[in-house]
Amino acid sequence: MEPSTQPSRLALIGSAASQAMSPGLWNPVLRGLGTGWTYEAWDVAPDGDLAAVRARLLAPDMVAANVTMPHKHWAAETADVAAEPVRLSGACNLLVRQDHTLLAHNTDITAIEVLLGGAYQRHALLLGAGGAARAALIAIRDNVGSVSITDRDPQASHELLELARELGINARDVTWQQAQDLAAEASLIVNATPIGKSTSDGPAWGGSALAPDAVLYDFVYARHSTASVACAQAMGVRSIDGWDHLREQAVAMVPLLGLDARARTLLQETLVRLRDGH
Repeated sequence: MEPSTQPSRLALIGSAASQAMSPGLWNPVLRGLGTGWTYEAWDVAPDGDLAAVRARLLAPDMVAANVTMPHKHWAAETADVAAEPVRLSGACNLLVRQDHTLLAHNTDITAIEVLLGGAYQRHALLLGAGGAARAALIAIRDNVGSVSITDRDPQASHELLELARELGINARDVTWQQAQDLAAEASLIVNATPIGKSTSDGPAWGGSALAPDAVLYDFVYARHSTASVACAQAMGVRSIDGWDHLREQAVAMVPLLGLDARARTLLQETLVRLRDGH
């Protein structure tokens, strides 16, 4: 018989989980809600004992765990039940324990869908072909005319291109230089690279003029406004930054964790404090 321990713990699983801000975001929210839950960080190396991690997740005091790099694919594979976005993307950023099973979700995809509002994209340019770009591709799959994909790693570009074609998307992979030239005609530019983390970085697409109807989706969050966001805003182009994304992927967790709707407001307030002090 399972012990009577009440679920009370959440965690973040990743190779550098202890350096992430998720505990700092969620613990004030959980205290404000009076759940009695706590959120902790589990550093798990890329070659760590993932079988042991799964066993820890199934402990009766666990509620759920966020999953970050490099374990999102493992999380999708280890889940007993996976939501459709997880099946499509092969990546999971939230495992929820339900008795002796793990349910897999991808709130990154939900966040992108919410922030883009289902708007049709005539041409999306994906700068980077890792997990963030994959989430963006899944999110826009039913509302896009064509997609151009680039990455410093040609193999990564090729793999994302294969996924796009499996989804029936008109897509191509291009060189980094070709991507810079294509930026001017794109209606959506997704920066799924680390470009912008440093204040010395320029705009991810090089800084050329963007189309008047363009939207920039910059996954990078930093204390400073990234050069990509600053450049786009100077052109009057709508910009979505990494802080917007962080907020919406956290908000998407609220119903999945069965939390009170007040959590949305508390997340927003806590995120503002974190950004001001980041």
